[in-house]
Amino acid sequence: MSIRNVLIVDDSKTELMFLTDMLQSKGLSVRTAESAEEALKRLEEHKPDLILMDVVMPGQNGFQLTRSIHRTPAYAEIPIIMCTSKNLETDRVWGLRQGAKDYITKPVNSDELMEKIKALG
Repeated sequence: MSIRNVLIVDDSKTELMFLTDMLQSKGLSVRTAESAEEALKRLEEHKPDLILMDVVMPGQNGFQLTRSIHRTPAYAEIPIIMCTSKNLETDRVWGLRQGAKDYITKPVNSDELMEKIKALG
């Protein structure tokens, strides 16, 4: 599977702009969501090839949303990369246990993120 369409879920407009610009400059199509509720709407509208998921968000956090998406048969095969400022090993392990395929910490290194995306695609 080739990754072309990415959904970024993050409550920070700055982070959304940064990641969107980075991914679009690499030729990827990007949609964004600022909350778990908005992310679920975006999934219904158009299924992405990849989700970049923040953890710390108001309401449902990224760990909870990742678990929910991973357990939904229609979306279970969409790879999720946790993209967060939470940099403890326990956070990384927990994110992967919720169904994430990979985990990257902020500030995001463009080359590292693209390598992780390439490895999934």
